[in-house]
Amino acid sequence: MSFSLIDKPIGYFSNIREEMIAFLPTQVGVVLEIGCGKGGYAAHLKKLYNCEVWGIEYEEEQGNSAASLLDKVLIGDIHVLIDQLPDNYFDTVICNDVIEHLYDPYTILRKLKSKMKQDAKVISSIPNIRYFRTFFALLFKKQWDYQGNGILDITHVRFFTTKSIVKMYENAGYNVLVHKGINPSKSIKPILFNILMLGIFSDIKYIQFATVAQVIK
Repeated sequence: MSFSLIDKPIGYFSNIREEMIAFLPTQVGVVLEIGCGKGGYAAHLKKLYNCEVWGIEYEEEQGNSAASLLDKVLIGDIHVLIDQLPDNYFDTVICNDVIEHLYDPYTILRKLKSKMKQDAKVISSIPNIRYFRTFFALLFKKQWDYQGNGILDITHVRFFTTKSIVKMYENAGYNVLVHKGINPSKSIKPILFNILMLGIFSDIKYIQFATVAQVIK
């Protein structure tokens, strides 16, 4: 079975991540959203904060849609386009479920620092590879089956745990201010398993982890 970006569910490129709004600063001036899709979330921030918003989107069709909503959109690979961004310009960078799609997110985060103002923040949502459904499938069923979307999205090239997310930011020169699980499962299974394992699996109930990391200059 093969997957492509055309297989993505309706709303994949236009989803407004309401649960991520809480992680934004009280004041926002200039925003960059990496992986902005059709621009729905970034446009929402533009209205909410009356701020300047830029986007970077790999898919041309989605990027063209975003261009009609945002102040500026660059279309293509962030690994190439990052050098075209102005220096010392952005105070907020959004990476909602995009870092896992980058073949070298570590270099991207380091390069972003020169594009960000003093004390600027990166806000990200990153899938949790230890989410109990994925973890149990591997541990008990020996399964690692890629899907069209989700944690084992076929287009993911990097996989993260809660600890490796923090380590990535710290190694790139950021101070992690907030790091917490989001979109927890309603199933009782991860809770029971965590109790059975004396509390060392508290992370497995979360589909993603949200992180706020401040640039250190």
